Amino acid sequence: MTTLSPETKNWLIETGFAITDTAIWLEALTHGSVQGTNPDAKHYQRLEFLGDRVLGLSVAHWLYAQGDSSEGKLSQRLNALVSGSTCARIARQIGLPPHIQLGKQAREDGGADSENILGDVVEALLGASFVEHGFDATREIILTLWADELSGDAGQSKHPKSALQEWAAGNRRRMPEYEVIDRTGPDHAAKFTVRVSVHNVGRAEATAASKSEAEKRAAKAFMEQFA
Repeated sequence: MTTLSPETKNWLIETGFAITDTAIWLEALTHGSVQGTNPDAKHYQRLEFLGDRVLGLSVAHWLYAQGDSSEGKLSQRLNALVSGSTCARIARQIGLPPHIQLGKQAREDGGADSENILGDVVEALLGASFVEHGFDATREIILTLWADELSGDAGQSKHPKSALQEWAAGNRRRMPEYEVIDRTGPDHAAKFTVRVSVHNVGRAEATAASKSEAEKRAAKAFMEQFA
């Protein structure tokens, strides 16, 4: 692929990224194995290098602002929050795997589910965001995507969507259904309104700057109202 597909562009926007130059986002999603068939293709390593630093500074600043923990405790928490496994977990939560550009062999070898590749691409996306929109905008995206990781010293806070799913299963209800019922604003400042419903129980709605955050808020609102 030499251009960003409409599906991938829409996914990026729904995740909360603002897209101006599609080429840099394609670069962020492209693994080096693609150069086997397209030697001129740019891959994500340079953007990953940049995004890693933006992520680290964003999380370090957030941790510093939370209180007066010692340097040792801050470092321990920082390392856990920006680790490759945490980045890969975020990648799976936002639905990244099918959007990664891989060479044929790398894809057959399971590259789309590789912990290392998933973590690297998340950092590359943050790097692309920094290049296009600067630190403040990228930090806001990080704080949104990492919200559940940041909450609680041990990261034990349960994601509202997971809590709602477990509640539905435990009460012998159908699984929650999420639907985007409205989208407003330009691509760089879109707002998504999501409705979550559980059959024969009720529904709740929420609005946010990304589809995933709107789903999370809707699930939280549902639990507060019906659980």
